[in-house]
Amino acid sequence: MPLILDGKKAAAAICARLQKQIASLMEKPELAIIQIGEREESTAYIERKKAFGKSIGVSVRHISLLESVSEAEVVQQIDALNADEGVSGVIVQLPLPAHLDRVRIQNAVGLPKDADGLAEGSDFTPATARGIVELLEFYDIPVLRKRVAVLGRSALVGTPTAEALRKAGAEVTVCHSQTPNTKTITRASDIIVVAIGKPRRIGGEYFRNDGTQTVIDVGITAVTEKGEERLEEEIPKRKLVGDVDFDSVKDIVAAISPVPGGVGPMTVAALFENLVSAYERQTRV
Repeated sequence: MPLILDGKKAAAAICARLQKQIASLMEKPELAIIQIGEREESTAYIERKKAFGKSIGVSVRHISLLESVSEAEVVQQIDALNADEGVSGVIVQLPLPAHLDRVRIQNAVGLPKDADGLAEGSDFTPATARGIVELLEFYDIPVLRKRVAVLGRSALVGTPTAEALRKAGAEVTVCHSQTPNTKTITRASDIIVVAIGKPRRIGGEYFRNDGTQTVIDVGITAVTEKGEERLEEEIPKRKLVGDVDFDSVKDIVAAISPVPGGVGPMTVAALFENLVSAYERQTRV
């Protein structure tokens, strides 16, 4: 079995550090989360953020807007939070309803309060990218001068993760659906980050089979498992899986992040690291 890169364990270490840091502050940071609509997954993610915030002594303000809200109304709400001196960070929970322009709404968040690091021109590392780098650091997996393949070039995960790893000194290649030699690239890489949003798409054929590579699986999808349903159940059982086919990869790599419990907890922890940094910048005399 490979080394399992336990994001819960790494996030707990960040939590302990943030608890001490926040306990020393005269005032406590506050994170405002805007949720549009009532997607079950979004609500679950927000509850995790609330729980983490509570554990470190940070206030989390949850603002719920109707699915039908206009873009102008969302921007108006963000502007009000940007101007609220009691709010240290603002995030808009994704995904958004189809009628809203994600880029425009993310860019409405003031740069000093952009805890998610997704607004254009932000100097905060996006939470998922930061979480990935810190997960590697926690397990003492070197990045400097290592060959890294990032599968997926989304503006939310793939692109910022590639940039964060380049800043850490890695030689990064980004692969996408039109890349003709992805398997050749991944086999030649030391670290492979997979963020393509396709459950179990990346199998053992993408790796060297020599037990030396590290795999970071960012994907998370709920799938129905054949053989797990019972006839008397109206709703089949579902489980969360990553973009990597864990069973076909686990015996041929050195380390792999699990799904769930890998990158997800680190994304939440990194969000609050950004929040505390935002607070410190705003209160610095």
